[in-house]
Amino acid sequence: MSRPDLIGRLAVQTAERAQGKLLRSVRTIEHADGPWLESGGRRLLSFCSNDYLGLAQHPQLIAAFKRVADDEGVGSTSAHLICGHRAEHAALEQALAEWTGRERALLFSTGYMANLGALQGLLTRDDVCVQDKLNHACLLDGAKLSGAELKRYPHGDVAAAARQLATHPHAAALLATDGVFSMDGDVAPLRELAALCRRESATLMVDDAHGLGVFGADGAGSVNAAGLGQREVPLLMATLGKALGCAGAFVAGPAALIEGLIQTARPYIYTTAMPPALAAAALAAVRLAQTESWRREKLAALVERFRAGAKQLGLPLLPSSSAIQPLLLGSAEMALTAAQALEQHGLLISAIRPPTVPIGKARLRITLSAAHDESQVDQLLAALESLHLPAVRG
Repeated sequence: MSRPDLIGRLAVQTAERAQGKLLRSVRTIEHADGPWLESGGRRLLSFCSNDYLGLAQHPQLIAAFKRVADDEGVGSTSAHLICGHRAEHAALEQALAEWTGRERALLFSTGYMANLGALQGLLTRDDVCVQDKLNHACLLDGAKLSGAELKRYPHGDVAAAARQLATHPHAAALLATDGVFSMDGDVAPLRELAALCRRESATLMVDDAHGLGVFGADGAGSVNAAGLGQREVPLLMATLGKALGCAGAFVAGPAALIEGLIQTARPYIYTTAMPPALAAAALAAVRLAQTESWRREKLAALVERFRAGAKQLGLPLLPSSSAIQPLLLGSAEMALTAAQALEQHGLLISAIRPPTVPIGKARLRITLSAAHDESQVDQLLAALESLHLPAVRG
């Protein structure tokens, strides 16, 4: 009896994706200059980056990276628990904990690894993990890998989340949600979820990858903006590769949580630590995000300008106050066609298609940055108007 050909099966699946206009492809960027990207010999104005505060090429970040690279080299050479944990990592963890109002913080090499590590380290097979259906894939994967029972509730539906928790009244429970949802751009009902978790003695976890630096006092994130602290949200995760313009991630919370994750979180224990020079650059980014409030103010003004212009044009925008402004188009083919047409106008915007979003919910994921200016937002609106997009109700 012959076994199935795994690579052949994958090739068939890829061909089917291509036929359905769902094939993903890698675009090479040859050079970046703020919001301008060079690709395929063309200079394109990007509205698809997560560099929300415009820090990725800031001179202070570059100088911090160069200084430590000159002194320490590039690689950390080891996992944190062997000899990879450097002074730069320790300083960054302390700064992140203080910024977010937590006792301690723990660095991970990527956001995906942070969520896998936190959930796998905290949950067991006898537990239940309740999650918003639009949570990022790594939150869902983390719950599945932990062995806990994963229960999902309709997006933003606190009453449904309560019903899911009620099905396991005696199990240890964790409720996990994005702070700002990566594809819809809206903010979770954090206060209501915190109140629910308090009533049900459940632990609340917030992935604030797209909120840190953008919302809250001094940019401390969506949890801070909701008036919540460590007591209400014991487990906070956020990334360093979006508003902070670097790479990596962290989990912050009570000292007991962090010490426990050091002992149990496999993606932390068995992974080489991020380069110390990168940690130094991220620390510089944290300081800038805290002190240069004009970046958040400019971003908010650009978001307001874009949304007002889109409303005048009757564009099918989803409700969002964040830097993520999704333009709902429905079919994958329509989203892809619109993205290609915008590229002809010199604008780079990604078409987001299933399975990243549900079938019938394909969209352009437009992201704004403090690196943009008003004229560039107006240029985007003019290009969108020229497409004569139909109104779509989601």
